[in-house]
Amino acid sequence: MDRHQRSSIAFALILILVGVWFLAVQFIPALQAFAISSRTWPLLIVAFGVLWAAAALVSWTPGLLVPASIFSGIGGLLYYQNATGDWESWAYAWTLIPGFVGVGVFFSGLLEGKLRAAIIGGGWLVIISGVLYLAFSSFLGGPNWLGPYWPVLVILLGVMTLVQAFFRGARELR
Repeated sequence: MDRHQRSSIAFALILILVGVWFLAVQFIPALQAFAISSRTWPLLIVAFGVLWAAAALVSWTPGLLVPASIFSGIGGLLYYQNATGDWESWAYAWTLIPGFVGVGVFFSGLLEGKLRAAIIGGGWLVIISGVLYLAFSSFLGGPNWLGPYWPVLVILLGVMTLVQAFFRGARELR
């Protein structure tokens, strides 16, 4: 069975399980109370991400871990915002999404046995996401851990990218 066929089967199983869940919600009052609760609805998004991760592992389709981490991460953000009422944090919390992608890329690469690519690809996305989060939250009302010095992070990220470009160019010349 090739990767495309396995990923199609995994997607079909996800659709079936989601359909079963929603059918159960229609007919089981306790599930309906949980699913429609104003406090717990973001957990459904997290659960959807966990379902994608399980499908990735069962079908051995590591690429599905990227959307799994995005769903779970956004569900976690929404759960925090819903629980605290801090909806304004979305002004800077969106910068965490590239980090969620990075986590998915890391675990996907790890399962494919590409450790170096997983660390570099996923790590860069997490670093970029962290810098963006710290920068945007500093001037949009979020945690202001860096005070007026947040631009230093942007400069450091630029220097790191420049150094990496030079090393990549030197490697290609060999």
